[in-house]
Amino acid sequence: MSIIDDFQSHFDAAPDGVWQAPGRVNLIGEHTDYNNGFVLPFAIDRQARVAVRLRSDSVIRLRSASAEVAPIETSVDQLSSAKGWSAYLLGVAWVLRELGISVPGFDLLLESTVPSGAGLSSSAALESATALAFNELLDAGLSRKELVIVGHRAENEVVGAPTGILDQSASLLAAEGRAVFLDCLSRESELVPLDLPAAGLAMLVIDTKVSHAHADGGYSARRASCERGASALGVDSLRELSVEDLPRAQTALNEETFRRVRHIVTENARVLEVVAALRSSGPRSIGELLNASHLSMRDDFEISCPELDLAVETTQRNGAIGARMTGGGFGGSAIALIPLEREQQIRSAVLLAFSVAGFSTPDLFTVLPGPGAQRLV
Repeated sequence: MSIIDDFQSHFDAAPDGVWQAPGRVNLIGEHTDYNNGFVLPFAIDRQARVAVRLRSDSVIRLRSASAEVAPIETSVDQLSSAKGWSAYLLGVAWVLRELGISVPGFDLLLESTVPSGAGLSSSAALESATALAFNELLDAGLSRKELVIVGHRAENEVVGAPTGILDQSASLLAAEGRAVFLDCLSRESELVPLDLPAAGLAMLVIDTKVSHAHADGGYSARRASCERGASALGVDSLRELSVEDLPRAQTALNEETFRRVRHIVTENARVLEVVAALRSSGPRSIGELLNASHLSMRDDFEISCPELDLAVETTQRNGAIGARMTGGGFGGSAIALIPLEREQQIRSAVLLAFSVAGFSTPDLFTVLPGPGAQRLV
């Protein structure tokens, strides 16, 4: 059944339209976004899709295509108190109302192929699809960069997750065969070539099934540590520091805070190196930078876990060009840049390694850089 048919069966009317927005893989640049640094995500070919119909009253009815998710009924006066999965959708409507845009009641049906809790930004896909839908239905006239901020505010102020603008930027600004090079200080973005098939490559995602949530304490603790480091070093954000500043930082900070700072500073440098390499030499030249990023997240930022480390190490041993965990950490997914001819060997090796270790069976799938959010109907 199509989402339009499904909507009609639930709400006894046709939707005003259908919009979709992709999840993302962050190629490199982890936890740098809220430090005003550099990131390099790309949209993937897994999507969140919303069918929406505006109402003439203030009632809001939400349904998910997943039978495990209970329907929700609320009103436009209750937007800021949204909880759970509805907070991502209702948070967008709340932000628009805060901006002075009149949002009436609405019916919305959600379906998504972006795994939740896998570090592939299922939340930003929901926010971006919803923001694009309301922007068009309400003739709000917001640019895509402004919609990034709408989704970001929903995540921060309603959901309560202290994330940066990476995820919404990837979902709304992406293009097929490209990565989004984003400067989180200026909010300027550029598209960088990332044509994996032309290079004989694929990006293998290993969803470890270790679920994480950005609203949990680990993510917040890392952000607070970065803020303490910046304050102690007399800068507004860690973006202002370079690798040459690290010896000074080491003498001024305690050992843990220094390691957190070192990850951000060196990760920013790695993003710039990857962008330069993609432009000059192509994706086969970035493997060692991906590997170095994982070590930094494992040892300095301490956001990896045994399952992520095993996924990375196994793919590396079996022919991956480079591999790293991706996303906020504490679970979720690893990515491996692999030659197409080695895909089956690498998949088999990962499944065997997880079985031997007694871990849950991971979900393995390949992704390609895909287009950003768009209206379907």
